[in-house]
Amino acid sequence: MELTGKRIVVTGGAGLVGSHAAGALAGDNDVLVADDLSKGSREAVPDGVEFRRRDMCDPDDVADVITPDVDIVFHFAAYTDTNYEQPRQLFEENGAMTYNVLERMAAVGVDRFAFTSSSTVYGEAPMPTPEDYAPLEPISVYGASKLADEGLISTYAHAHGITSWVYRFANIVGPRQRGTVVPDFIQKLRADPETLTILGDGRQEKSYLHVEDCVDAMTHVIEHAPSRPLNVFNLGTRTTTSVTAIADLVSDELGVDPAYEYTGGDRGWTGDVPRMRLSIEKLAALGWEPTRASDEAVRTAAAELAAELSGDEA
Repeated sequence: MELTGKRIVVTGGAGLVGSHAAGALAGDNDVLVADDLSKGSREAVPDGVEFRRRDMCDPDDVADVITPDVDIVFHFAAYTDTNYEQPRQLFEENGAMTYNVLERMAAVGVDRFAFTSSSTVYGEAPMPTPEDYAPLEPISVYGASKLADEGLISTYAHAHGITSWVYRFANIVGPRQRGTVVPDFIQKLRADPETLTILGDGRQEKSYLHVEDCVDAMTHVIEHAPSRPLNVFNLGTRTTTSVTAIADLVSDELGVDPAYEYTGGDRGWTGDVPRMRLSIEKLAALGWEPTRASDEAVRTAAAELAAELSGDEA
Protein backbone atom coordinates (compact mmCIF):
# COMPACT_ATOMS: atom_id res chain seq x y z
CA MET A 1 0.00 0.00 0.00
CA GLU A 2 1.45 3.34 -1.04
CA LEU A 3 1.10 5.95 1.70
CA THR A 4 0.41 8.99 -0.45
CA GLY A 5 -2.83 10.85 -0.97
CA LYS A 6 -4.56 8.97 1.83
CA ARG A 7 -6.96 10.01 4.59
CA ILE A 8 -5.25 8.75 7.76
CA VAL A 9 -6.41 8.68 11.37
CA VAL A 10 -3.72 8.50 14.06
CA THR A 11 -5.10 7.63 17.49
CA GLY A 12 -2.81 8.59 20.36
CA GLY A 13 -1.18 11.05 17.97
CA ALA A 14 -0.11 13.40 20.78
CA GLY A 15 2.24 10.80 22.26
CA LEU A 16 5.81 9.85 21.44
CA VAL A 17 5.48 7.57 18.41
CA GLY A 18 2.06 8.84 17.35
CA SER A 19 3.13 12.45 17.05
CA HIS A 20 6.23 11.55 15.04
CA ALA A 21 4.17 9.27 12.79
CA ALA A 22 1.59 12.01 12.23
CA GLY A 23 4.35 14.42 11.23
CA ALA A 24 5.98 11.95 8.85
CA LEU A 25 2.69 11.00 7.20
CA ALA A 26 1.31 14.53 6.92
CA GLY A 27 3.61 15.55 4.09
CA ASP A 28 1.85 13.36 1.52
CA ASN A 29 -1.47 12.62 3.20
CA ASP A 30 -4.50 14.13 4.98
CA VAL A 31 -3.88 13.26 8.64
CA LEU A 32 -6.25 13.52 11.60
CA VAL A 33 -4.89 13.06 15.14
CA ALA A 34 -7.27 11.85 17.85
CA ASP A 35 -6.01 11.91 21.44
CA ASP A 36 -7.64 12.46 24.84
CA LEU A 37 -4.42 14.13 26.14
CA SER A 38 -4.41 11.93 29.25
CA LYS A 39 -0.70 11.35 28.63
CA GLY A 40 0.18 13.07 25.36
CA SER A 41 0.63 16.79 24.81
CA ARG A 42 -1.30 19.04 22.43
CA GLU A 43 1.99 20.79 21.64
CA ALA A 44 3.39 17.50 20.32
CA VAL A 45 0.89 17.38 17.46
CA PRO A 46 2.68 18.74 14.37
CA ASP A 47 1.62 22.08 12.96
CA GLY A 48 -0.92 21.80 10.16
CA VAL A 49 -2.24 18.41 11.32
CA GLU A 50 -5.92 18.31 12.22
CA PHE A 51 -6.46 17.53 15.91
CA ARG A 52 -9.55 16.41 17.81
CA ARG A 53 -9.56 15.71 21.52
CA ARG A 54 -11.32 12.34 21.60
CA ASP A 55 -11.31 9.30 23.88
CA MET A 56 -11.08 5.94 22.08
CA CYS A 57 -12.84 4.31 25.04
CA ASP A 58 -15.97 6.24 23.98
CA PRO A 59 -17.66 4.69 20.90
CA ASP A 60 -19.19 8.06 19.98
CA ASP A 61 -15.77 9.70 19.95
CA VAL A 62 -14.44 6.85 17.81
CA ALA A 63 -17.33 7.27 15.37
CA ASP A 64 -16.55 10.97 15.08
CA VAL A 65 -13.03 10.35 13.75
CA ILE A 66 -13.34 7.05 11.88
CA THR A 67 -15.58 7.78 8.91
CA PRO A 68 -16.06 5.97 5.58
CA ASP A 69 -13.56 8.24 3.80
CA VAL A 70 -10.65 7.06 6.01
CA ASP A 71 -8.10 4.85 4.20
CA ILE A 72 -6.05 3.59 7.15
CA VAL A 73 -5.99 3.89 10.95
CA PHE A 74 -2.74 3.97 12.92
CA HIS A 75 -3.76 2.95 16.43
CA PHE A 76 -1.26 4.20 19.01
CA ALA A 77 -3.70 5.11 21.81
CA ALA A 78 -2.97 2.99 24.89
CA TYR A 79 -1.79 2.98 28.44
CA THR A 80 1.89 2.19 27.96
CA ASP A 81 3.41 1.86 31.44
CA THR A 82 4.53 -1.71 32.13
CA ASN A 83 4.36 -1.05 35.89
CA TYR A 84 1.15 1.00 35.79
CA GLU A 85 -0.40 1.50 39.21
CA GLN A 86 -3.90 0.57 38.04
CA PRO A 87 -3.39 -2.70 36.11
CA ARG A 88 -7.11 -3.52 35.76
CA GLN A 89 -7.77 -0.13 34.15
CA LEU A 90 -4.78 -0.60 31.83
CA PHE A 91 -5.97 -4.02 30.67
CA GLU A 92 -9.64 -3.17 30.31
CA GLU A 93 -9.22 0.20 28.64
CA ASN A 94 -6.48 -0.88 26.23
CA GLY A 95 -8.79 -3.67 25.09
CA ALA A 96 -11.81 -1.36 24.91
CA MET A 97 -9.97 1.17 22.76
CA THR A 98 -8.80 -1.46 20.27
CA TYR A 99 -12.21 -3.13 20.15
CA ASN A 100 -14.01 0.18 19.59
CA VAL A 101 -11.67 1.17 16.77
CA LEU A 102 -11.90 -2.19 14.99
CA GLU A 103 -15.66 -2.42 15.46
CA ARG A 104 -16.13 1.03 13.96
CA MET A 105 -13.80 0.28 11.05
CA ALA A 106 -15.74 -2.86 10.19
CA ALA A 107 -19.03 -0.98 10.43
CA VAL A 108 -18.04 1.76 7.96
CA GLY A 109 -15.81 -0.23 5.63
CA VAL A 110 -12.33 1.04 6.60
CA ASP A 111 -10.04 -1.89 5.86
CA ARG A 112 -6.43 -0.93 6.72
CA PHE A 113 -5.14 -0.96 10.31
CA ALA A 114 -1.67 -0.45 11.82
CA PHE A 115 -1.12 -1.28 15.49
CA THR A 116 1.65 -0.75 18.02
CA SER A 117 2.20 -3.93 19.98
CA SER A 118 5.23 -4.64 22.15
CA SER A 119 8.15 -6.97 22.75
CA THR A 120 6.51 -7.66 26.13
CA VAL A 121 4.11 -10.14 24.47
CA TYR A 122 7.04 -12.60 24.31
CA GLY A 123 7.78 -12.58 28.04
CA GLU A 124 11.25 -13.90 28.91
CA ALA A 125 12.12 -15.47 25.57
CA PRO A 126 15.43 -16.60 24.02
CA MET A 127 17.26 -13.86 22.11
CA PRO A 128 17.10 -12.74 19.39
CA THR A 129 13.37 -13.46 19.47
CA PRO A 130 11.67 -14.04 16.08
CA GLU A 131 8.04 -13.25 15.30
CA ASP A 132 7.08 -16.95 15.21
CA TYR A 133 8.46 -17.68 18.68
CA ALA A 134 6.00 -19.59 20.88
CA PRO A 135 4.48 -19.91 23.36
CA LEU A 136 3.84 -16.22 24.01
CA GLU A 137 3.93 -15.86 27.79
CA PRO A 138 3.89 -12.18 28.88
CA ILE A 139 4.83 -11.48 32.50
CA SER A 140 3.21 -8.03 32.86
CA VAL A 141 -0.39 -6.86 32.61
CA TYR A 142 0.76 -4.47 29.89
CA GLY A 143 2.19 -7.36 27.86
CA ALA A 144 -0.99 -9.34 28.45
CA SER A 145 -3.09 -6.42 27.20
CA LYS A 146 -1.05 -6.17 24.00
CA LEU A 147 -1.32 -9.91 23.39
CA ALA A 148 -5.09 -9.74 23.91
CA ASP A 149 -5.23 -6.86 21.43
CA GLU A 150 -3.29 -8.93 18.91
CA GLY A 151 -5.86 -11.71 19.22
CA LEU A 152 -8.67 -9.24 18.57
CA ILE A 153 -6.85 -7.80 15.57
CA SER A 154 -6.35 -11.29 14.14
CA THR A 155 -10.10 -11.88 14.42
CA TYR A 156 -10.98 -8.69 12.56
CA ALA A 157 -8.26 -9.29 9.97
CA HIS A 158 -9.47 -12.77 9.09
CA ALA A 159 -13.22 -12.47 9.72
CA HIS A 160 -13.87 -8.88 8.62
CA GLY A 161 -11.31 -8.27 5.88
CA ILE A 162 -9.27 -5.62 7.73
CA THR A 163 -5.69 -5.90 6.52
CA SER A 164 -3.59 -5.35 9.64
CA TRP A 165 0.02 -4.60 10.44
CA VAL A 166 1.09 -5.43 14.01
CA TYR A 167 4.43 -4.01 15.18
CA ARG A 168 6.15 -5.53 18.19
CA PHE A 169 8.31 -2.67 19.40
CA ALA A 170 11.63 -2.76 21.17
CA ASN A 171 12.11 0.19 23.56
CA ILE A 172 11.49 3.40 21.60
CA VAL A 173 13.40 6.57 22.51
CA GLY A 174 13.42 10.13 21.22
CA PRO A 175 12.04 13.66 21.54
CA ARG A 176 8.72 14.22 23.37
CA GLN A 177 9.29 11.13 25.53
CA ARG A 178 8.38 11.30 29.20
CA GLY A 179 8.21 8.83 32.08
CA THR A 180 10.82 6.34 30.81
CA VAL A 181 14.45 5.69 31.64
CA VAL A 182 16.23 8.31 29.51
CA PRO A 183 14.13 11.38 30.46
CA ASP A 184 13.89 10.05 34.02
CA PHE A 185 17.68 9.92 34.36
CA ILE A 186 18.02 13.41 32.85
CA GLN A 187 15.55 14.89 35.33
CA LYS A 188 17.13 13.08 38.30
CA LEU A 189 20.63 14.20 37.36
CA ARG A 190 19.51 17.78 36.86
CA ALA A 191 18.08 17.69 40.38
CA ASP A 192 21.12 15.90 41.88
CA PRO A 193 24.22 15.52 39.68
CA GLU A 194 26.13 13.71 42.44
CA THR A 195 24.01 10.57 42.87
CA LEU A 196 21.76 8.51 40.60
CA THR A 197 19.45 5.75 41.83
CA ILE A 198 19.09 2.90 39.33
CA LEU A 199 16.31 0.33 39.63
CA GLY A 200 17.50 -3.26 39.85
CA ASP A 201 21.17 -4.17 39.43
CA GLY A 202 21.74 -2.09 36.28
CA ARG A 203 22.47 -5.19 34.21
CA GLN A 204 19.06 -5.27 32.58
CA GLU A 205 19.87 -5.18 28.87
CA LYS A 206 17.45 -4.29 26.09
CA SER A 207 17.29 -3.05 22.54
CA TYR A 208 16.56 0.67 22.01
CA LEU A 209 15.25 2.06 18.71
CA HIS A 210 15.12 5.76 17.89
CA VAL A 211 11.60 7.00 17.17
CA GLU A 212 12.58 8.28 13.71
CA ASP A 213 13.75 4.79 12.73
CA CYS A 214 10.61 3.32 14.29
CA VAL A 215 8.26 5.43 12.17
CA ASP A 216 10.33 4.84 9.04
CA ALA A 217 10.19 1.07 9.63
CA MET A 218 6.41 1.12 10.10
CA THR A 219 5.78 2.93 6.83
CA HIS A 220 8.35 0.78 5.00
CA VAL A 221 6.53 -2.40 6.04
CA ILE A 222 3.16 -1.10 4.87
CA GLU A 223 4.58 -0.08 1.51
CA HIS A 224 6.76 -3.16 0.88
CA ALA A 225 5.42 -6.22 2.72
CA PRO A 226 3.34 -8.73 0.74
CA SER A 227 -0.33 -8.19 1.50
CA ARG A 228 -1.74 -10.70 3.98
CA PRO A 229 -4.69 -10.36 6.37
CA LEU A 230 -2.34 -10.20 9.39
CA ASN A 231 1.26 -9.00 9.16
CA VAL A 232 3.40 -9.18 12.31
CA PHE A 233 6.83 -7.52 12.43
CA ASN A 234 9.42 -6.94 15.13
CA LEU A 235 10.85 -3.41 15.19
CA GLY A 236 14.19 -3.00 16.92
CA THR A 237 17.96 -3.05 16.54
CA ARG A 238 20.52 -5.84 16.42
CA THR A 239 22.22 -4.53 19.57
CA THR A 240 21.32 -3.88 23.21
CA THR A 241 22.14 -1.37 25.93
CA SER A 242 22.25 -2.02 29.68
CA VAL A 243 20.62 0.31 32.19
CA THR A 244 24.03 1.20 33.61
CA ALA A 245 25.22 2.02 30.08
CA ILE A 246 22.20 4.31 29.66
CA ALA A 247 23.19 6.06 32.90
CA ASP A 248 26.74 6.46 31.53
CA LEU A 249 25.48 7.88 28.21
CA VAL A 250 23.10 10.33 29.89
CA SER A 251 25.73 11.40 32.44
CA ASP A 252 28.24 12.00 29.66
CA GLU A 253 25.70 14.06 27.72
CA LEU A 254 25.01 16.21 30.78
CA GLY A 255 28.68 16.49 31.72
CA VAL A 256 28.27 14.97 35.18
CA ASP A 257 29.89 12.02 36.97
CA PRO A 258 27.44 10.72 39.59
CA ALA A 259 27.81 7.78 41.95
CA TYR A 260 25.31 5.05 41.13
CA GLU A 261 23.10 3.51 43.79
CA TYR A 262 21.29 0.32 42.82
CA THR A 263 18.04 -0.87 44.37
CA GLY A 264 19.08 -4.49 43.73
CA GLY A 265 17.57 -7.52 42.06
CA ASP A 266 17.71 -8.61 38.44
CA ARG A 267 14.76 -6.46 37.29
CA GLY A 268 13.50 -2.94 37.86
CA TRP A 269 9.92 -3.79 38.81
CA THR A 270 7.42 -6.63 38.89
CA GLY A 271 6.82 -7.69 35.29
CA ASP A 272 10.08 -6.19 33.99
CA VAL A 273 11.77 -8.40 31.38
CA PRO A 274 15.48 -8.16 32.27
CA ARG A 275 16.82 -8.90 28.79
CA MET A 276 15.26 -8.33 25.40
CA ARG A 277 16.53 -8.34 21.84
CA LEU A 278 14.19 -8.96 18.94
CA SER A 279 15.13 -10.63 15.69
CA ILE A 280 14.69 -8.13 12.86
CA GLU A 281 15.54 -10.55 10.04
CA LYS A 282 11.97 -10.48 8.72
CA LEU A 283 12.13 -6.68 8.55
CA ALA A 284 15.60 -6.75 6.99
CA ALA A 285 14.31 -9.07 4.26
CA LEU A 286 12.13 -6.15 3.11
CA GLY A 287 15.25 -4.01 2.70
CA TRP A 288 15.09 -2.02 5.94
CA GLU A 289 17.79 -1.58 8.60
CA PRO A 290 17.94 0.88 11.54
CA THR A 291 20.22 3.87 11.01
CA ARG A 292 21.35 3.82 14.66
CA ALA A 293 22.50 0.95 16.86
CA SER A 294 20.99 0.77 20.35
CA ASP A 295 23.72 2.81 22.12
CA GLU A 296 23.61 5.49 19.42
CA ALA A 297 19.82 5.67 19.63
CA VAL A 298 20.06 6.25 23.39
CA ARG A 299 22.82 8.85 23.04
CA THR A 300 20.91 10.73 20.33
CA ALA A 301 17.71 10.67 22.39
CA ALA A 302 19.59 11.84 25.49
CA ALA A 303 20.91 14.89 23.63
CA GLU A 304 17.50 15.68 22.15
CA LEU A 305 15.67 15.25 25.43
CA ALA A 306 18.25 17.21 27.44
CA ALA A 307 17.69 20.19 25.17
CA GLU A 308 13.92 19.71 25.18
CA LEU A 309 13.65 19.36 28.95
CA SER A 310 15.80 22.45 29.42
CA GLY A 311 13.17 24.35 27.45
CA ASP A 312 10.40 22.92 29.62
CA GLU A 313 12.22 24.03 32.76
CA ALA A 314 13.00 27.55 31.46
